[in-house]
Amino acid sequence: MSDNNLTLKNLIQRTFTGVVYVAVIVAAIYVHPFLFAGVFSLIVGLMIRESYSLMKFDGPLWVRWLGIAGGMYLFVASCLYAGNYTGREIYIPYIIILLVSLISGLYIRRSNPVARWGMMLFAQCYCAGTISLLSFIPYMISPVYNPLPVLMIFVFIWLNDTTAFLIGSRFGKHKLFPRISPNKSWEGFWGGLFSVVVVSLSFAYFLKELTWCQWLFFALITIISATWGDLTESLLKRACDAKDSGNMLPGHGGMLDRFDSAILASPSVYIYFELIL
Repeated sequence: MSDNNLTLKNLIQRTFTGVVYVAVIVAAIYVHPFLFAGVFSLIVGLMIRESYSLMKFDGPLWVRWLGIAGGMYLFVASCLYAGNYTGREIYIPYIIILLVSLISGLYIRRSNPVARWGMMLFAQCYCAGTISLLSFIPYMISPVYNPLPVLMIFVFIWLNDTTAFLIGSRFGKHKLFPRISPNKSWEGFWGGLFSVVVVSLSFAYFLKELTWCQWLFFALITIISATWGDLTESLLKRACDAKDSGNMLPGHGGMLDRFDSAILASPSVYIYFELIL
């Protein structure tokens, strides 16, 4: 098969995967809060699984699955708590899972228990703790489930990624962070940020849930934190000597590769809404 045919095949594969990915995320956020909880809890579990593989976690299989189940439970518990379906007691099982994960280190006769503890807690914080804050955001501009702000986080991220890639590929000369991600440029960053700001102000004209100033800062905080999130995951992969976090999404890598921006954007937007609303 020629190089041109391979390139075309990869482009078709990447496009198809991207369309399906976007459709699933939009449907999960928009259709129903329970679908949102189910789909994103699965995503959290897959992200934890990939982080274990990246870091070469050497714990027993049951400890791996306990961590994955714990992260998934945290997201579902947060959705139920944020939607006033339950009280704070919903978090007790998750606390027990963390305790069991730490205590298990006493009985696992393998080298370097501190590194193993660190990997377990890092996965919970990096993959589950950050993304779980998404579950509170739909209730921060409305007393009932409002998918708009969560959906806009991903729209801003996708628009930024696309515009930054196009402008960076054409005009990029000044490296944004060459030590970690040599392909990113300042030109791409400013181009992506500008496009998101323009779109956010357009939303402010039609969607009155936020003022134009609130929409503007929503966009700025999302993209700046998303860029840090992208760079953070790049550093993780570089430290683990990996090109992609996985191969679950053909042409796009793994779940961490697709949600790296949301990992830091989620808590940043949560803090922003908590302070202004």
